[in-house]
Amino acid sequence: MAQSCPLAFRQIDGTIARLNALSVFLLLLLSVFTTNPFILLFLGLDFMIRLYGNKRFSPIYQISIALQRIFGFKAEMVDAGAKRLAAHFGLFFVLALLATNLAGLTILMYSAAAVFLFCLSLELLFGYCIGCKIYFIYRKLVPERQ
Repeated sequence: MAQSCPLAFRQIDGTIARLNALSVFLLLLLSVFTTNPFILLFLGLDFMIRLYGNKRFSPIYQISIALQRIFGFKAEMVDAGAKRLAAHFGLFFVLALLATNLAGLTILMYSAAAVFLFCLSLELLFGYCIGCKIYFIYRKLVPERQ
């Protein structure tokens, strides 16, 4: 089985996805240093808007569009399925961080934040998607039914 991302058979702008990751990275760092649960709540709501609503209503998406225009970054089309899967993982991390923050599980919160920041860093710096690798492992363990 060749390693692959979940294909959605539609493309999105990967530059916007990386700019989204930059915003999430910066807000997550702010959240870690301030332990303010409202930042995590904002991130969770933004992920839900982008995943289950209209991404045009997402503040992070709007900031990414503005940054792309201001700095003149070129569009880089990538598969939408891979980025959607990564957004689901992001939402999971944010909800886990919010729960551990509110429960006072500080060490667990910082550990999860470190893993999330690492994954975001790989996407930001190298365009490397951990979600795709996890999906590949999942597909090896749970083959598709034919």
